[in-house]
Amino acid sequence: MANTIQTDRPKKVLIVISEAHSFPIKKSDGSTKDQPSGYFLMELAKPLEKLLDAGYDVEFASPTGAEPKPDPLSESTILAFLGNYWQKKHEHDLVEGKMKEEKNFKTPTPFADIKDENLRDYAGVFIPGGHAPLSDLGDNKELGRILQHFHDRHKPTAAICHGPYAFLSTQVSGEFAYKGYKITSWSDAEEKLMETLLWGEIKKVESSLREAGAEMVEGVGTALGSITVDREVVSGANPMAADALGDKFVQMLKGDGAPKA
Repeated sequence: MANTIQTDRPKKVLIVISEAHSFPIKKSDGSTKDQPSGYFLMELAKPLEKLLDAGYDVEFASPTGAEPKPDPLSESTILAFLGNYWQKKHEHDLVEGKMKEEKNFKTPTPFADIKDENLRDYAGVFIPGGHAPLSDLGDNKELGRILQHFHDRHKPTAAICHGPYAFLSTQVSGEFAYKGYKITSWSDAEEKLMETLLWGEIKKVESSLREAGAEMVEGVGTALGSITVDREVVSGANPMAADALGDKFVQMLKGDGAPKA
């Protein structure tokens, strides 16, 4: 049975999604290669399903309104779903089927079109991962304005894997909004493994956020799916955290379990 929502709270959640289809890898000879990427299917689908089951409406937003694409790796039955074809099909049908038919997933709202007065209609914001955010979310001024709204009003904010890289957008026009926050993201250690596999240097989410002033929380627990909650922000390191992050985000949207500012 779907959970009910308190009627005095907004019932809509903004999902900020990268529209990049690749991210840059710096090669040893100084050249740059574009590596195919996009949103990570599981990191979007699991929290999304929990939001819908709890009765929330969702709206997607991206830098210019272009259609997002899945990271090819995230659609691998063997690598991403450990051979569970039916789980992959379920999540693929939810995102690539239902969201394209019923929501604005195929044509997200451009960040610039979301006016300040419209932001009052959202109960919270969610940023899924995949390497794509490295390309178009961390330096987007309009996204910084949007995230500043949720930060200033202590509205629940969820981000997973490379999603927290988007928090850096708040420093484009001012101070980093999440200075001193405990945040978990895709770790430098995990990224270095990807660098070994892809033969090149990749931007580091953990280091970038720490340099901006965040207190990064990493370790065995976060690598295995535990989440970090600090004030209005809940964050996770990788797809293994998607279930817990979705549960906690819904709990926070209902006003239960979010630490006070």
